[in-house]
Amino acid sequence: MTETIENLRDFNYYPFSSNVNSKYVLAEYIWIDGTGEKLRSKTKVYLNPIKNLEDLEWWTYDGSSTDQAVTRFSEIYLKPVCMVKDPFRGDPHLLVLCETYLPDKKTPARYNFRWLSNLIMEKAKGHKPWFGIEQEYFLLKRTGTTHLWPLGWPNGGFPYPQGRYYCSIGERNNFGRALAEAHLRACLNAGLKIAGLNAEVAPSQWEFQIGIAEGIEIGDHMWLARYILERIGEEFGIDINYDPKPIQGDWNGSGAHCNYSTQTTRSEGGYKYIVENLMPILQKQHKDMIRLYGINNQLRLTGKHETGRYDQFSWGDGSRGCSIRVPIITKELGQGYFEDRRPAANIDPYLVSAALVDVTCLDSEHLPQLLQVFEQSQKPLQA
Repeated sequence: MTETIENLRDFNYYPFSSNVNSKYVLAEYIWIDGTGEKLRSKTKVYLNPIKNLEDLEWWTYDGSSTDQAVTRFSEIYLKPVCMVKDPFRGDPHLLVLCETYLPDKKTPARYNFRWLSNLIMEKAKGHKPWFGIEQEYFLLKRTGTTHLWPLGWPNGGFPYPQGRYYCSIGERNNFGRALAEAHLRACLNAGLKIAGLNAEVAPSQWEFQIGIAEGIEIGDHMWLARYILERIGEEFGIDINYDPKPIQGDWNGSGAHCNYSTQTTRSEGGYKYIVENLMPILQKQHKDMIRLYGINNQLRLTGKHETGRYDQFSWGDGSRGCSIRVPIITKELGQGYFEDRRPAANIDPYLVSAALVDVTCLDSEHLPQLLQVFEQSQKPLQA
């Protein structure tokens, strides 16, 4: 990195003795807050070993401080749904991803879409839906009291045009590798299905890939990978940005391309099935699906900078200027997967994965419900 990182702190934690490690389990409860894009977390100390999800208790927090409840009725419940090893604290400590519920323990809180996504995945599990999501993001560094600007860019100015930075090496082209590398290793340590990383087209823009993951696992692992990335950003004094178009002008936006297949597309004749059956269905549902594909995504999907248009559906063999890219290898083998290039970087992966499965496997049975719960979450809280 070319800049001095003022906020770099000691990444190591107080060294527990082996006795303390075996006696206590620190469980970091993680949840999606009332923005639908940010995560919150807090720590619960257990005096007993945690071997299964059932060993973890439901917990509560103040939903009025996370834009998910009003003060007079602020309790929100946390329901543990996925746990992995904590790469920061080490064994036997855990990261615990949670769903959020109102006090009746039945009504989902704002921006809890996992329950509906899981229902769809369970209905369609016979289709064996596989996913791989390519999560792009920018690294931003504070240049003043209120101004954030991409790492490695001249303060308030612009670097050389993009292109030289994609999969780049070297000090003049690559900014933030130390953070991206730390994230990769931490995710692997946690046991997440992270498949790789690369520097992206714009300077200080990066990507990591989660997959292959089946069903609800894609959303769980993506949210946990984002949590780990934000935590490492704290240590480097770097802000992680998922805006679809954080820098206006001749710069790529940030997407979360979703690679998707089913048992049918992976079988003999799968390419023909994608082209003749799935592309017409996806075109028909484009206007509804795109509403679930990220806030302000229209700023990114302009038909330029390796995107299709927000208001038009298109597909092509090997094309990165379309809504859907069917990889050349899928055409050559006659079977495989396709890449939905429409999702923005700030998507909720539960919504996108559920929409794809519902439209392609369940005849869009739950698409109106997905739209309803999403739009309901966007409404201001009633005092």
